[in-house]
Amino acid sequence: MPALPTPLPLQTFSSAGVAIAYFDVGEGEPILCIHGFASSAHVNWVYPGWVDTLTKAGRRVIGLDNRGHGASEKLYDPAAYHTTVMAEDARGLLDHLGLARADVLGYSMGARITAFLAHRHPQRVRSAVLGGLGIHLVDGIGLPETIADALEAPSLEEVTDPQGRMFRAFANQTRSDRMALAACIRGSRNLMTAEAVGEIACPTLVAVGTKDHIAGEPGPLAALLPRGEALDIPDRDHMPAVGDKVFKAGVVQFLARRP
Repeated sequence: MPALPTPLPLQTFSSAGVAIAYFDVGEGEPILCIHGFASSAHVNWVYPGWVDTLTKAGRRVIGLDNRGHGASEKLYDPAAYHTTVMAEDARGLLDHLGLARADVLGYSMGARITAFLAHRHPQRVRSAVLGGLGIHLVDGIGLPETIADALEAPSLEEVTDPQGRMFRAFANQTRSDRMALAACIRGSRNLMTAEAVGEIACPTLVAVGTKDHIAGEPGPLAALLPRGEALDIPDRDHMPAVGDKVFKAGVVQFLARRP
């Protein structure tokens, strides 16, 4: 098994009083990367090779640990994790770095945050990639709230729900604060209306694994977006799709041809 890439140095900034950790590497046009639930900037973007791929494509790569995750501050009120609040953390990081706008790449919960950011602050998002999130942005929540119960269970052995076990094991592996994650899953499962999706004017790539039963189909969501396009990630379920070479190549090509 190959060794993981060396961890990147993290900095922090205050987002309305909440300490948010981030890395900022490479040179060129900026791309902000927003990770998924129970993950972190390193787990989602560094270790699967995304930072290497994007910096080699001439990009400045910025990745934040969402509140409640990684090295960022842990909060235990579900209201603190509403997607609109987390989108403001992302906007705040752009402000902190003096960036008027950036391309934004999100996966799963991070894709939901990306969509809300693009809708609320269209002038800040040059283009968007919604990975691991399809039409369930609109017509379904995606991750069930029962995951919170799995995270709060005394041990992994007591979790019988397959999806709950998967996320509990992942949280154990990443040594996450499980109580903060439970609050997050209860507070961040927010839908966007089809009308709001239709107001996201930037070029948007919707990329979902063909075996992903969490995200919803990419095509119907792409069809709602004025400048949307869909990318199937062949034979990948929700988690393995994150580092897939087809996904990476599709994103690099999308970024190269967007205006």
